[in-house]
Amino acid sequence: MMLALGTMSAQTGLRLVTTVEDKAKALIRDSAQHARAIAHFEENIASVNSVDDLMADPDLYAFVMRAYDLEDQIFGKALMSKMLKSDIDDPKALVNRLSDPRFKELYNALQFGPEGENTLVTLSKKWRDSVVEKYVSRQFIDQQYDQNETVGTALEFRQKIGSVENVFDILKDRDLALVVRTALGLPREFAQLDIDKQAEEIKERLDLETLKDPAEVEKLVNRYVLISDAQSGTATAGSAALQMLTSAANYSFVSIDLEAISSLPRSPYR
Repeated sequence: MMLALGTMSAQTGLRLVTTVEDKAKALIRDSAQHARAIAHFEENIASVNSVDDLMADPDLYAFVMRAYDLEDQIFGKALMSKMLKSDIDDPKALVNRLSDPRFKELYNALQFGPEGENTLVTLSKKWRDSVVEKYVSRQFIDQQYDQNETVGTALEFRQKIGSVENVFDILKDRDLALVVRTALGLPREFAQLDIDKQAEEIKERLDLETLKDPAEVEKLVNRYVLISDAQSGTATAGSAALQMLTSAANYSFVSIDLEAISSLPRSPYR
């Protein structure tokens, strides 16, 4: 189900997408392309007992990669194989040296480990069902993201925020960090600060315990969407979004020394 999100504000688009989400996901499952991919996964994944088994089936490998939002890494088979076979207990192992949290999520999901083998995970129907759901959700989010980046980012935040354990989990993820920075009224330059300084400021402004409450998560998402609309010019004059953006009473900006920022590494936490 393709919605014309590009013609509407992110606030309206997110509201519409949320309303039709279940129907849209059902249509994805039933579409010829995705139905074939899901069927191939369900029919063949139980026979995968090792990293090499997974790599030997291009369609199966691609499905798992897409489910874990790693489509952009599909052609890096050598890297993926080495990462999946690394020892997570070794601080110098590849899985621990890759800063992108998607890699560790896939590693933990498959649990192959240094021997590159696992005969238990893929036999679990509950696990297989969860991967299919992740795949469908990934396709759904990507469809919305392609039309309206703010809506896509908001959907990403909803999906990922439940796994956050500390402020660094937020900062190392592009979508989580963008939503939090925007919702808290932090300027773009804030992302260039040392990661410890970013973490300290966010912890002062946001109680992570509140993110366990779905209602509080929605408040943060709605704030992000409203402010993004105001910044992009899609909010109408006098709207709540514009008032939120221009009212110092609603949120305060951090005072940042731009000269100090310019001397910092562009990617201080890699």
